[in-house]
Amino acid sequence: MRSAVRRLGALLLCASLAGAGYVAGAAHAQDAAPAPSRQEVQAATVRVAQDPDLAVKVKEKTLRFKPSDEPKKPEASPGLKWLADLMQWISETGRLLVWAGGAVVVALLLVGLRRWVQARAEARLPALGALPSHVQSLDIRPESLPDDVGAAAAVLWQRGEHRAALSLLYRGALSRLVHDHAVPIRAATTEGECLALAQRTLDAGRGDFFARLVRAWQLAVYGARLPQDADALALCREFDVHLRAAPRIEAAR
Repeated sequence: MRSAVRRLGALLLCASLAGAGYVAGAAHAQDAAPAPSRQEVQAATVRVAQDPDLAVKVKEKTLRFKPSDEPKKPEASPGLKWLADLMQWISETGRLLVWAGGAVVVALLLVGLRRWVQARAEARLPALGALPSHVQSLDIRPESLPDDVGAAAAVLWQRGEHRAALSLLYRGALSRLVHDHAVPIRAATTEGECLALAQRTLDAGRGDFFARLVRAWQLAVYGARLPQDADALALCREFDVHLRAAPRIEAAR
């Protein structure tokens, strides 16, 4: 590279000297030797350019490392190739199997949770057909009551058996509510709860009658206060009007 630079500098120096000589010769033609002509200068320039030592274009060779070819991997045997394909298939399908298993587990959990909720809800509801035979200590079985509860209670009241008359009216009312009007009264239901359940199930007339009967019963039992004869006998007369028993179908013998 340095030799090329030196040659190029020499060529430029010759050309500048030749041009300077030409200009100086033209200015001082009378004091110096005759200056070369243009053709002579061009010819000299061509000869300098053709000199191999002063050539501008220089060819150089540079050593470079040629990358070596990577060795080819030896082909696997058919048995090993089959095993590699199998392992690849297992790897690709493994994630699908995991997702599928997770979906199955979630589905089973949801089904189990739904059944558990249903079982809890059913456990809180009273069993169908399991009607109570007693409410608190009162027997409300239909067979334990007279056919005409109101008339029988009126007879007891007129005989002076006031507590027995009111007890018969209240027992009869509970029996009719449970067996004929499907009021969900249970064995441990209190008087206030029976009244609330009846008023949610019965119409206004029946609900009002049962409320009057419950008040008379509570005043007699807990307050030792009996209703007036007219009020007690009115409850007896209206009993079958508001709480009439549904017709019974006797089983064929």
